[in-house]
Amino acid sequence: MKSRPLRVLPGFGLSFGVTVTALSLFVLIPLATLVARGLGMSWESFTGAALSPRALATYRLTLLTALTAGLLNSLIGVLLAWTLTRYSFPGRRLLDGIVDLPFALPTAVAGISLTTLYAPHGWLGGLLGGLGLKVAFTPAGIMMAMLFVGIPFVVRAVQPVLEDFDRALEEAAASLGAGPLTTFRRITLPTLLPAILTGFSLSLARGLGEYGSVIFIAGNMPFKTEVTSLLIVAQLEEFDYQGATAIALVMLAGSFALLLGLNALQRLTLSRREAK
Repeated sequence: MKSRPLRVLPGFGLSFGVTVTALSLFVLIPLATLVARGLGMSWESFTGAALSPRALATYRLTLLTALTAGLLNSLIGVLLAWTLTRYSFPGRRLLDGIVDLPFALPTAVAGISLTTLYAPHGWLGGLLGGLGLKVAFTPAGIMMAMLFVGIPFVVRAVQPVLEDFDRALEEAAASLGAGPLTTFRRITLPTLLPAILTGFSLSLARGLGEYGSVIFIAGNMPFKTEVTSLLIVAQLEEFDYQGATAIALVMLAGSFALLLGLNALQRLTLSRREAK
């Protein structure tokens, strides 16, 4: 008799049922409720709230700062992951643990800390102010908050790939006369690129929806330093539920389209690397 394969987890039916139920309760049903509420609005009400000058200003600011923070996080995160993986130095484990602090730290604490640091009379804010640079209560402050909360995503996405990377490939390239930059560009970077895109996507998504750490350092001035998440909360505080729903739907659609495009790019990068 053929022995049945040992299953550590339950069968497909039970596993699939639990998966769909959990996904529906925590993700699909709340989002479907938001969409259904938006569909109940008239087109004039929807466009009046979602495409108002104030809302458009928040879309531009949120997207620009989140994209910039995501790109900077990708660069800094790769350097951090490279340092933690490739070098041994005193305090490496401590530094490795500190990277995860933004995951556990309440975002309000992060916002207060950044504001205290970069305010005009703060430790760094005073020094930068003497140079004519202002961070707190400007778009630069918003970007700093998004950098703080988003950098662990890149580090934790890239670090396992670097740890599993076969360094013999780099040694072979060096033995054939390739310089360090050529080796990194032709050998290491193609392997890291899917992980970098994953970290960038997660960092971007966190930045687009960030609220707690941003409201303290942004200053929340309409048309200047007001992000979309803050505008949604402001609409709710004014009991304008239709306006908040319309803006939330725009952010939902935009974020979904952006992440879908990034996932497609990641799959294309993986398929091209496997084809080589």
